[in-house]
Amino acid sequence: MNNILYLDCSSGIAGDMLVAALLDLGAHEQVVRQVIDSLPVEGIADIRISHVEKHALHACDFDVVLTHEFENHDHDMAWLHGTPSHEDASGHHHGHLHADHHHEHPHTEHHHDHAHTEHHHTHTHAEHHHVHRGLADVLAIIQAANMTDHARELAQKAFTILADAEAQAHGTTPDKVHFHEVGAVDSIVDIIAASVCLDDLGIERVAISPLTEGTGTIRCAHGIMPIPVPAVVNVVQATGLEMHLSKIEGELVTPTGAALAAAFQTEHQIPQHFAIKACGIGAGKRDYACAGVLRAMLLEPRNVPESCPSTNTDTECVTKLECEIDDATGEALGNAMERLYEAGAREVHYLPLVAKKNRPAWQLQVICLEKDRVSLERCIFETTTTIGIRRTTMERSVLNRSIEEVATPFGPIKAKIVTLPDGSQRAYPEFDDVSNLAHASHLPLQDAWQLAQGCCATRSSH
Repeated sequence: MNNILYLDCSSGIAGDMLVAALLDLGAHEQVVRQVIDSLPVEGIADIRISHVEKHALHACDFDVVLTHEFENHDHDMAWLHGTPSHEDASGHHHGHLHADHHHEHPHTEHHHDHAHTEHHHTHTHAEHHHVHRGLADVLAIIQAANMTDHARELAQKAFTILADAEAQAHGTTPDKVHFHEVGAVDSIVDIIAASVCLDDLGIERVAISPLTEGTGTIRCAHGIMPIPVPAVVNVVQATGLEMHLSKIEGELVTPTGAALAAAFQTEHQIPQHFAIKACGIGAGKRDYACAGVLRAMLLEPRNVPESCPSTNTDTECVTKLECEIDDATGEALGNAMERLYEAGAREVHYLPLVAKKNRPAWQLQVICLEKDRVSLERCIFETTTTIGIRRTTMERSVLNRSIEEVATPFGPIKAKIVTLPDGSQRAYPEFDDVSNLAHASHLPLQDAWQLAQGCCATRSSH
């Protein structure tokens, strides 16, 4: 089974903390630098990677160094708060956006009582660039970056989540929300670097702990904002992330951090039994009454102890959405199924039934992860005529499985290898591979399928 990345957000999460934790876990610094160097973005002087001590813990620190005209010593915090007269030694990258209208940028102090120990400067906020980028501009930058398709998809997903959250906060649409130049550069680097790190580590399964957030208020260009800030609230609400409010005064979760957590999360539970294969620690730059670090732990799922019978299964939570439809055409139902799979549904079923008033109807059932529930409910409402959806949270047992390549006389195919509760294995050929093999080899599909099954059976017996 694939290893699982577990992000311990007990001290919050920010973009720079996540990048640092993944680098400390083993992501290659040179890969990150090559991608950042390829960005068609002005203002990036360097990325600084070092090790620091946070509450006696040895941690990695990731810092984006901007050129003077883009200089933002507190990263997107200066963009959020204006340029304070006493610098806040924070450095969490915010990624807040502006709606498509003008804002004043007051020269006010951060609302928290932080230790003002680093990043002092005397230039005025008027010296900073005030160029604004739209979401389309940012996505174009990500598209132009020299990165893998998987890393690009992660970065695009995170920025889209961030834009949706800020659009909701400002009462506008994502295409009308603009990033201020100073904060946008930091957020672009953070989100791309984190996506590249996760891709470089080859991790496909990610679990996120509840996001620990602080309390109080912060002062920004829009005035005094409550913690968690509106964008973080919107990300958590829209994506199903869990949040825990602590008694720590200050902001522990930034919008960029929340958006990355939402984009990366694939699992809602960690295995009951596991080994920790590696642990990376990323440092935050604020000094609060907590560790101020993000831990990224690589977990290897283990079977239950030998004193208990092994089942070779995992238990995971899923959500079932269902509704009845009695006035849709077959074409409309087919389109709805396609759209639901595109939106992240694990399974989509139609069951025939007789509804009220003796009408023939269909019951639509969608199996999904909780993090995808909101978007899938929206998809159901948009693509069908239903006016209500029932939902049920349930557990399911899943056999351990992997995808392997199996050799055949006509070329390799992929097969799903499933481990049964007694430890034996079964191999199931991937139909698309068998179909392609049959077409390329001019074989009847049935003959190719029997050949593939035979090769899989031979593989399983070895």
